[in-house]
Formats: sequence, structure tokens, C-alpha cells
Amino acid sequence: MFYSKERKFFRWFVTLSSIIIIGLFLWNVSIFFDKIKEEERNKMEILGSAYSEISKSNNDDNINDIIVEILSTNSTTPMIVFGVNDESYSSRNIADEEINSPEKKLELIESFKEQYQPIEVYDGDTLVSIVYYGYSDLLIRLKYFPIIIILIILLFLGIIYYFFSTSKSHEQSQLWAGMAKETAHQIGTPLSSLVGWTEILRSENVNPSYLVEIEKDVSRLQTITERFSKIGSLPKLQPTNIIEATQDSYDYLKARTSKLIHFEIKLPQKEIMVDLNEELYSWTIENLVKNAIDALKGKGDIKIEINEETKWVQILISDNGKGIPKSQFKKIFTPGVTSKKRGWGLGLSLAKRIIEIYHEGRIKVLKSELNQGTTFEIKLLKKTETS
Repeated sequence: MFYSKERKFFRWFVTLSSIIIIGLFLWNVSIFFDKIKEEERNKMEILGSAYSEISKSNNDDNINDIIVEILSTNSTTPMIVFGVNDESYSSRNIADEEINSPEKKLELIESFKEQYQPIEVYDGDTLVSIVYYGYSDLLIRLKYFPIIIILIILLFLGIIYYFFSTSKSHEQSQLWAGMAKETAHQIGTPLSSLVGWTEILRSENVNPSYLVEIEKDVSRLQTITERFSKIGSLPKLQPTNIIEATQDSYDYLKARTSKLIHFEIKLPQKEIMVDLNEELYSWTIENLVKNAIDALKGKGDIKIEINEETKWVQILISDNGKGIPKSQFKKIFTPGVTSKKRGWGLGLSLAKRIIEIYHEGRIKVLKSELNQGTTFEIKLLKKTETS
């Protein structure tokens, strides 16, 4: 309880801290951005004032020299100076490839006009030159800087979401594993007593048919205990013929299912070896078949089929039951998600854990149509001769 509260407080603390940090960062960026824009504008206003003063000067011989000197002090603002008398163009802080043709030059001048009002230089009443200028590289970059910041923030929020979701998933995984191990431990004690009582009953000459049934149930409980024990720890995989293991699971389920359920199995007539924990694999098949039986509502067809691929073995479990909505294809493997009125929604989540985590395989809903049926697909890596 306290652990849960601490985790909740930590998550809220991280979230609020992140929001505050992002807010402070954006606030400082906004101030910096406005300051740079203001400096750029002030620089061009000073340049415009300088040209105005030059135009009032009576020293005609020094005008061009002063203009050149002013232009040389500005190494960031792109500009084009048009000489009215000789209709010549000179440029500053512009790459040659951007003005290497009259068309490009005129296009750039039109662009500058949209950014700033051109500066006209007069000698008395005579127009001497026109200065076209635009945004500096720094200002252009700053123009797109907020977009970059937004993308960084979205990435940052995505990382936080991924951290929380994986943390929650890991916590749930640890919880299910712990519950499985504890269940196996709790069942183990009375199960040992049952085995002992069976031996006592045998010595008391109890009807052997009773003992056979009791031993079947004890054996079933031992299998369940073994399964839960392996879910709670890392199971050992051994080279196993997947055809034989699937056939054994099929025979077991068919013998214990209503005759109203019609079973069909289609297997290759050869051995296909995979690294497998047979008990957990059998549990997975059992969970999928029970899920199919529930979908059939007590009557229908179930088919198990195995196909060999280059690197994988494909196991298909199909039914002609009520089907699954496409929006639920992934959700049904989440712990606690179930369409049944009774049940914890653990069967398919355990199947996913067994196949994907323990066997490094794949499991998914291959296809499903409402009132037509569903096909689950399991894929396991084949064991090669060298592996």
C-alpha cells in the first residue's frame, strides 16, 4: 500500500517537475528570441539612419567610401544595393549561387521587399541607390526555432509516457509472476498431504476405482502447480518435437471436452524440433482452446493446424465462434481484459508471456470476423542442426 502511494507520488512529482522545467525553458527561449529579433531590427534601423545622414552630406567624393565602410561592418544581414545611375547591382552576405542569374536576383529582391522596406539613398534630390535587405541567417533560424522546441518537447513527453507505460507493464509482470509462484507454493502443501492420504487409503483396501480417480485429480493438481511454479521463475527449454507435443495437448483436451465440440487437427508427417518447455506450451494451447470453447458457447468446431516455414513453425488454432472485434485484437492479451462475466482475464496474457518472453516467439490474433470465428497464430523458431 505504502509502496503504491510512493510510486504514485514519484510519478506525479516527475510529471509536474517536467512541466515546470519545460515552462521555464520555453519562457527563457521566448525572451531570447524576442531580444535577438529586436537587435536585428535595431541594426537595420541604424543602417537606415546612417544612409539618411550620408544623403545629407556635401562631400560627394566620400559618399561611396562611407557606404562601403558601413556595409563591411555588417556581416550577417543579406543585402543587394542597386545603383540607379549605372543600373548596377552589388551584394553583401549573399552566396553567389543565389544571385547568379537576373531571374534569381529579382526573385530575391522581391523576397527582401516582403521582409523589410528598402532604404533609398539620395544625393540632394537625386536618387543615388536603393538598398534591399532581408532576414539574417540567425533570424531565419530563430523563426523556426519554436517548431524545433515543440518537437523536442513532444519527444520528451513521449519518453516520459514510454517510461511510465513500461514501468507499469514491468510492475504488472512482476505481480503476476509473484502471484503465480505464491500460488504454486500454497497448493504444494495440501497437495503433498493428498498424496500421503492416497497411500493410506490404498493400504486400507479402498475401492481401487476411487483411488484411480483421486490420483487423476492429484496428478492434475501437480501439473497446475508445476505450471505456476515455472511462470514465477525462468523455465528451462529443451529440444522438443513440436508435432508430438501438440498432439499430446490435443488428445488431452479432446478427451475432456464436450462431444458437441468437434475437434480437427492437421499436422505435418515429420518431426519439427523447437526449444520448448512442454508443460508451459501445453498450458498455452489449453488456454487458447478454452478461449475458443467459450466463444463457441458449448457447440462448434475447433481446428489445430501446424505449418512449417523457413525459420518458424506456425501453430494455428481456429474456431467458428462469435469472433473478436478488430479493435480488441491487441487488448485481449492485456491482463484483466476479458469478455466473460466470470474470470480474471489472465489466460491470454499468460499465453503471451509464455510464448513471447519465455520462448521468444510470437502470438497474435491472425484473423477474426464477428459471428464467423477467430484464428490465433503462434510462431516458434525452429531448432536448426547447428543451434
